[in-house]
Amino acid sequence: MIVKLNLAGLEDTTWRQYAIRFIFGGLITAIAGGIGKEWGPVVAGLFLAFPAIFPASATLVEKHERERKERKGLHGERRGMEAAAGDAMGAAIGSIGLVAFAAICWYLIPRYSPVLVLACAVPAWFLVAGSIWILRKR
Repeated sequence: MIVKLNLAGLEDTTWRQYAIRFIFGGLITAIAGGIGKEWGPVVAGLFLAFPAIFPASATLVEKHERERKERKGLHGERRGMEAAAGDAMGAAIGSIGLVAFAAICWYLIPRYSPVLVLACAVPAWFLVAGSIWILRKR
């Protein structure tokens, strides 16, 4: 599968689908807030790391790909599943990159300015996630 930017996909998404994503994200954030009140910010941070919109996103990706193939007269079930699997792979790789981001933030925030910390953490996320993607492709 080739990774590319396709803005036409924005036209395929309805306001209802955006609302579902928003609700999932808000719900996960609210749950993490409750966990933070009960067990503290360290534990709550683990729950905020949960990809809040991924469950809704994966189902929408599958649906859009399946419908796109069916409009062309083809069976789109397999393509929809492959697209959702690719989305899941990207989410997993991005999450591993976020571990590097979090580790750098955890270590550097007490010592340096937030701007400097972000200037180090963002490239680290990109390098880790990008390296895993490249290794996966080989």
